[in-house]
Amino acid sequence: MKDWCDGRLQDSAAVRIAPDDRGFTLGDGLFETIRVSDGAVVHGRRHLARLREGAAMLGIPALRDDEAIEAAMHQVLVANRVAQGSLRLTLTRGPAPRGVAPPASPRPTMLITAATGLTMHGPVSLIVAGETRRNEFSPLSRIKSLNYLDSVLARQEASRKGADDAILLNTRGMVAETSAANLIALIDGVLVTPPVGDGALPGIARGLLIDRGLVMVAPIGPDRLGHAELLVVCNSLGLRGVVSLDGRSLEVRPDLIERLTIGIREP
Repeated sequence: MKDWCDGRLQDSAAVRIAPDDRGFTLGDGLFETIRVSDGAVVHGRRHLARLREGAAMLGIPALRDDEAIEAAMHQVLVANRVAQGSLRLTLTRGPAPRGVAPPASPRPTMLITAATGLTMHGPVSLIVAGETRRNEFSPLSRIKSLNYLDSVLARQEASRKGADDAILLNTRGMVAETSAANLIALIDGVLVTPPVGDGALPGIARGLLIDRGLVMVAPIGPDRLGHAELLVVCNSLGLRGVVSLDGRSLEVRPDLIERLTIGIREP
């Protein structure tokens, strides 16, 4: 495989990240996972806009222009012959001396890697995580930070309980999202997804479904979640039905999944 790192395409085995890179030492950075379909990046500009917004929030210097990043992504796809799969863009503040305070003049690191195949296949079983919660007051709940440890802990809890993934509640007990996807619930005949203010990541697929009028934004408390007729998880790699929640069987409707999938396609 070949990766793009700081301005050039390299063999994956040759890529070197500095030991004092703050992305490695402090999780000081962001990432985007972007779907690739028929050899083309899907919703690339939306992902780059979100990455840029997150970088601005963290105070990481401005990225290269979109055209340059798009050209780099294309290089990675061609070099690795990826037709169906994904790209991951990782941006860190770069190498710096020890300490929490950011350097005055950071030198950001950008890495672009590719993977073949899509991982969003078949229905999933969920639990509600009981060992960790999403902090909806933290700005990090609104960006794809390199620190995913709450999600890691939730996924580990799900595995121990025989489920595929876990729903994270926020500090007030409201539904935020799953460990790696936004949640959509059919409640009283209406498709709803939790608001960003409750800790939901402003996902690309989620945003498209909202913009196109297919999903409404509304708080989902435990009682409403318990009365959901069905659940769907979605992220940039696709949508999946939920077959059970905490052992309670749920309906999976392929027709609904297909309708929502059409709703996140490029116009």
